[in-house]
Amino acid sequence: MRRPRQLASQVLLLQIVVVAATVLAGTFISVGLVNRQVEEEYEQRALAIGHAVAATPDVVEAFGDPDPAAAIQPIAEAIRKSADASFVVVANSDGIRYSHPNTELIGQRVSTDPTPALAGQAYVGIQQGTLGRSVRAKVPIFDSGGHVIGLVSVGFLEDQVNATVLQSMPIIGANVLLAIALGIAGSALLARRLKRQTFGLAPNEIPALLEQRESMLHGIREGVLTTDRAGRITLVNDEARRLLGLDASAEGRTIADAFPPGRIRDVLAGDLSGPDQMLLAGDRILVANRKPAAVRGESVGAVITLRDRTELEGVLRELDGVRSVAHALRAQTHEFSNKLHIVAGLVELGRPDEAMRFIAQTALVHQELVDLVQQRIGDPALAALLLAKAAIASERGVEFRLAGETRLPADAADARDLVTVVGNLVDNALDAVTASPGDGWVEVAVQAGPDGVGVRVRDSGPGVSSAAAEDIFQEGFTTKTGASHQGLGLALVRQVAQRRGGWVRVANDGGAVFTALIPAARSAT
Repeated sequence: MRRPRQLASQVLLLQIVVVAATVLAGTFISVGLVNRQVEEEYEQRALAIGHAVAATPDVVEAFGDPDPAAAIQPIAEAIRKSADASFVVVANSDGIRYSHPNTELIGQRVSTDPTPALAGQAYVGIQQGTLGRSVRAKVPIFDSGGHVIGLVSVGFLEDQVNATVLQSMPIIGANVLLAIALGIAGSALLARRLKRQTFGLAPNEIPALLEQRESMLHGIREGVLTTDRAGRITLVNDEARRLLGLDASAEGRTIADAFPPGRIRDVLAGDLSGPDQMLLAGDRILVANRKPAAVRGESVGAVITLRDRTELEGVLRELDGVRSVAHALRAQTHEFSNKLHIVAGLVELGRPDEAMRFIAQTALVHQELVDLVQQRIGDPALAALLLAKAAIASERGVEFRLAGETRLPADAADARDLVTVVGNLVDNALDAVTASPGDGWVEVAVQAGPDGVGVRVRDSGPGVSSAAAEDIFQEGFTTKTGASHQGLGLALVRQVAQRRGGWVRVANDGGAVFTALIPAARSAT
């Protein structure tokens, strides 16, 4: 199957046809204008000669001779030859010739209409005469009394006029060739540039390629956003609009205009670099990657891809919960094994009473925490989370406390949001205490009130510096090292609180004290 002509080739052919047609039309117009100009020049020249002959005294006086032709013919022929005219004809008021290049026609009536000249008016134009078609002028001859006694007709044959026009043809031809050459050269340069810009594609391939690109960009599950060198948004696919909450007006605006100050704008604008940047966009957790875009080695902007990790982060949080339970069970198993060994040793030493007291004391301490959580925490998910965190704290050698004011009815709050807030705050507290030397403690208070559920997590760690207090809730900010994808925990806590119309704060009181308010969800009316 023959491949269609490239767009550049079609444009080149079209340009050549247009240039050729334009030049040919211009040539015909130029030749016509030159021809008309030459005719006008010959008309004026014939008119001037006619006036000169009509004003010649010898010609006027000859009209009174018995044989006017004998006197006028030599004068007329002398003037005709000196002026290089085709004919100089003098006739009387009846139109009878007194002079003519062909002497046999002398004494005969002129072949064209003499009326205008005999009426006292000069005439110029193109007429067909005995010698052929010619440019001629007819001038009246007046006697001393001002009466018309005859006329003078002076003309130049068309062959003579055309010969003069042909003398201008080399200049016109040179201009035509120059115009065609420049037009073809310009068309070739335009076609070459067009070929480079369209990558040699045929016209039917360009819309097909565009349709494929649009279909692909708007059909993929990843968000795609492109910018030019000036930072203006040139393309946003449907998924990117959904993830970032953009409308159709985003295209053409700069990143700074389309997004408020924050981590999202910094990452999209390239102020924050690095692969797999974590972003919080509303309720969604996104992974952004920004890569420079280049065409033929020249930078043309950047391509930003966005992946929605919201569901994955939820699964990871559930996995972390399972891991926490597994760690708690392992810690309890390890602790139970140690205590079982102690009981077995006491029995072997013949101290059953001490063994019974140890069992009772151990069971009492563990059961006291379980009973306390069950009594004060009505939500089973949050109760399970607190017991799991208590087991992990015990394994790490950290004392886990439940504050005395803790009270939470079963229907006080959305369990998912509360688990997110408490889980992240406790994890940060445990990390801070574990990283500090010596024994430490973590205290959790969860209390339902008229404004919502208040959460307070205290620890005995080093606290939060005043410099970091402003940035600790920013997504991507972390003081931890050696961990991947950190800097989202406290950002998620703040996002959950603010989405519900609440707040989260941090202070120092012998360690860090995080407080948060989670207002109750409003029921639809």
